[in-house]
Amino acid sequence: MPPFVTINGRNIGQEYPVYIVAEMSANHGQNFERAVDILRAAKESGADAIKLQTFTPDAHTIKSDRDCFRVGGGTLWDGRTLYDLYAEAYMPWDWQTKLQSIANEIGLDFFSAAVDVTSIDFLETLNVPVHKITSFELVDLALIKKMAYTGKPLVISTGMATLAEIEEAVITAQVAGAKQIVLLKCNSSYPAPPVEMNLRTIPHLSETFGLPVGLSDHTVGIATSVAAVAMGACIIEKHFTISRSLPGPDSAFSMEPAEFKAMVDAIRITEKAMGQVTYGLTVSETASRVFRRSLFVTCDVNEGEIFTKFNVRSIRPGYGLLPRYLEHVLGRRAARNIEKGTAMSWDLIA
Repeated sequence: MPPFVTINGRNIGQEYPVYIVAEMSANHGQNFERAVDILRAAKESGADAIKLQTFTPDAHTIKSDRDCFRVGGGTLWDGRTLYDLYAEAYMPWDWQTKLQSIANEIGLDFFSAAVDVTSIDFLETLNVPVHKITSFELVDLALIKKMAYTGKPLVISTGMATLAEIEEAVITAQVAGAKQIVLLKCNSSYPAPPVEMNLRTIPHLSETFGLPVGLSDHTVGIATSVAAVAMGACIIEKHFTISRSLPGPDSAFSMEPAEFKAMVDAIRITEKAMGQVTYGLTVSETASRVFRRSLFVTCDVNEGEIFTKFNVRSIRPGYGLLPRYLEHVLGRRAARNIEKGTAMSWDLIA
């Protein structure tokens, strides 16, 4: 059986429905009511879980104007300092306790990505069902150990990571006691270009590590996530916002509710369509079988008359002998008078 993990009582793997996560990220705009609206809209749009980010600016970086602490390289955030960016994206921790209660009320799984020891400890007080390691923290082995020690399932994003780095992270987690791990294929650019998504990596990751694999998708639109499900992704994580018109560092590449719901609907159809390896007639095809070709007598034939390509043809419907028997019929004689439109059968042959 393919590998799976269990999050909040739900099995997640290729044999189970795709687990769809709405990433709130910084789209709350430091407005609690907007955060609540995002939560409720995510549930209405078909999300199974809401994911937050638990950090303080000082946990991520230091306050500095030095060039190395300033964003560059053609991102959405070029020119800003890391500290200022994380200060804008920061969500007060007391909100998270309240948001978890609302999530529980509406039936939405609730978890978060922690970036240091204190944030892990805080999330443990909330008893989150799973811990998330972002692609940027994958190389922080001490952080991975700390999460693994909790005994909770781990979701590890692999953006930017080499195969060796992923292996090191997985082994570190397993040695520290992690029994359930999910890897997420990820491209850690915002937005991510579809040409760089390399979704064929999904089955390779699963085969290499013997773990379930999902996708953390930063592309614009739904196509990449739907394609990932066809490649075996068991989790889809997408940034979610009420409206991209609302300002924020992640708004431009986040999905609005109608788009998210369209993605969820497409994923649910795709996972059903994947099915299993099978050949032959399906239940819904039963009525169509009659429209196959078969052998029919296509003009009146007298007893003793020879069957030729002019009076026996392969046509629709499928009530007669299969077309492969035509060569066995031609040249033989009719056993009786046969009316045009009669399905060919062996008893009509003398």
